[in-house]
Amino acid sequence: MTRIFEIVRKSLEAGQAVEIEGLGRFHSTPQGYRFDAETQPAVFVAYASEDLDAARRLAEALRGAGCSIWFDKDRLMPGQNWTRSIERGIADADAFVACFSQRSISKRGQFQSELRHALECARKRPLDEVFFLPVRLERCVVPLSIADPVQVCVNNVIISASGFEKRCCSHRSMRGRFWPLWRA
Repeated sequence: MTRIFEIVRKSLEAGQAVEIEGLGRFHSTPQGYRFDAETQPAVFVAYASEDLDAARRLAEALRGAGCSIWFDKDRLMPGQNWTRSIERGIADADAFVACFSQRSISKRGQFQSELRHALECARKRPLDEVFFLPVRLERCVVPLSIADPVQVCVNNVIISASGFEKRCCSHRSMRGRFWPLWRA
């Protein structure tokens, strides 16, 4: 543990910010060190590997709208237990965005595992808390168990011909709202 503190201290002395995932970021200031707590809603983005480009565009739009994004290509490291990290990322997120496409609904693998884990996490949350946000990247049939409860909420999500505009609800206003299936 002392070694970790030493690395953090040296990084701060070198003028680098140090982020502690899910908690916040340490910064060096002329008066010493400052900690800025994480206040952005944490959003986990799940997608099939074939949909990487569209999922990355959505993740960037959400990031630009003030969300802290958990995106596997940015978060997973070599040697890390990826299954445990992904499950923890889903469980710790304020929202889970599932990117649906013809490819994602028809293939077996990681995307399906993430969906099941997210649905299990959603079951443990209060009924009026929005957690699972399905997004339709293209015309496809979203499983009924996911699509049925979704209603349109035009005031909080803007859908345009160019896709997701850089706007989303603040974390507090996400609660108790339903979201539309989004089309890329």
